[in-house]
Amino acid sequence: MPTTRATRNAKATAPSAATATTQPTPPAQRQPESQEEQRARMAEITDALRQQYPDAHCSLEFETPLQLLVATILAAQCTDERVNMVTKTLFKKYPTAADYANADPSELEADIKQIVFYRNKAKNIRAMATILVSRYNGEVPRTLAEVAALPGAARKTANVVLGNAYGIIEGMAVDTHVGRLARRMGFTISEDSVVIEQQLTQLVPKEMWVLFSHLLIYHGRAVCQSRKPLCDQCVLAAKCPKVI
Repeated sequence: MPTTRATRNAKATAPSAATATTQPTPPAQRQPESQEEQRARMAEITDALRQQYPDAHCSLEFETPLQLLVATILAAQCTDERVNMVTKTLFKKYPTAADYANADPSELEADIKQIVFYRNKAKNIRAMATILVSRYNGEVPRTLAEVAALPGAARKTANVVLGNAYGIIEGMAVDTHVGRLARRMGFTISEDSVVIEQQLTQLVPKEMWVLFSHLLIYHGRAVCQSRKPLCDQCVLAAKCPKVI
């Protein structure tokens, strides 16, 4: 039978038996965990982090709910260290909500000028304080919905203030560290902080929600950093699927 051009092409492109047997096999996909398996792994992770960071707590320095609310508003896209530097004098100058509400806009801006977006934050703090004075007798309210509705605040801010200043646990504060670690550890694929909060609160006991957020923040700053996680130094290496 004569060899046609099509036959020659087929022979040229067909893999040999030797080639076929030496092709690398794709890695086995990780089996999805059940919720019970996730809870068990989460408990081990929490225990390890508690041992690693026994003093984990809110990094923002405060003495009153109002101080923590102001500090949390200032901390948006800014380091806690810089916020703490600014609030050392700020809290002495503005001890009450009325002081912020009645502050001269330019003067308040100057007082927080070391903070990023200081003009917008000064505007929000004055508006927030005005609402506290007019609606809440100068006090920070004690519900998630009310705090989250204040100018400059949102759900994360409300969770931080309620959980750390009042000991009221309605949710879990999810910042960039918490979200990043939750994704890397395989507990979520979402970028939405509200979705991440819902997923994490199904796996962590409610009484641990405030502390768990602090633990992830500490670990995110020290080891599981954004650009280059130090996996070789991580106490969670054996429990982390490294979804990076």
